[in-house]
Amino acid sequence: MPIASMTGFARASGERQGLFWQWEIKSVNGKALDVRLRLPSGFEALETPVRAALASAFRRGNLQVSLSISGQVARETVRLNQDILDRLVDAGEALRERIGGEPLRADVLLSIKGVVEVAAAPEEEGEAEARNAAMLECFGEALASLAGARREEGDRLNAIVSAQVRRIAELADAARRNPSRSAESIRARLAEQLSRIMETGVSLDPDRLHQEAVIAATRADIQEELDRLNSHVEAAQGLLASNDAVGRKFDFLAQEFNREANTLCSKASDRALTGIGLDLKTVIDQMREQVQNIE
Repeated sequence: MPIASMTGFARASGERQGLFWQWEIKSVNGKALDVRLRLPSGFEALETPVRAALASAFRRGNLQVSLSISGQVARETVRLNQDILDRLVDAGEALRERIGGEPLRADVLLSIKGVVEVAAAPEEEGEAEARNAAMLECFGEALASLAGARREEGDRLNAIVSAQVRRIAELADAARRNPSRSAESIRARLAEQLSRIMETGVSLDPDRLHQEAVIAATRADIQEELDRLNSHVEAAQGLLASNDAVGRKFDFLAQEFNREANTLCSKASDRALTGIGLDLKTVIDQMREQVQNIE
């Protein structure tokens, strides 16, 4: 599986026996897998399988999952409260016999609170399970769509980061071939520095002078930094070809790239080499921004 991004969006809708629903999933960058789930009242049974499916599909990212519902969850039934109705009829007839009046009308009786009760009919056995299964199947479609969107964005990231890694390798090679690193160039710089010191008339111990020259040359050497840069390039190429979630590893590796570039700049004794180091830092900073999006 190629690298995937942590950003994406997906939506899927469904219907069953007059109940309509819609799943929405939004995914953005995150250090770990963080799921925020919003379910309507009465659909709490969906939470556990939904979270399990997300944990199986993704390793990192902040995910916002919502389920919206419309239509009737169950059929409504009308029930006549016979006990209340009988009491009202008896009381009404007794009152009419005492004071007279029109016979009781059915529409008036039915409009009295409590005579007619409207309630949700109980679901048939297994209907809730079948409905939840259909909703979870629909959620699976949204999940697959999100995974596809994250992979598509991951392909774009792969191309960008691969180009940046190649550029880092090119700059490291340019630094390795820089003329200022040659033995002749180092000797010329040391000779120039020594000549300036001698012009001051200061008396120097030849042995101590030789030791200081060796130390200066060693401090200016960037071979170790170049070797580590090459090693980091190989590691980055391996991560780009990995089938695992490599975002956090790549983030740590980008920090190591930056550390070597900083050291190279601090050791550079030539304007061209300093320019290479600054270019390295620029590319590495751009790469760090991109790898923040990798799962």
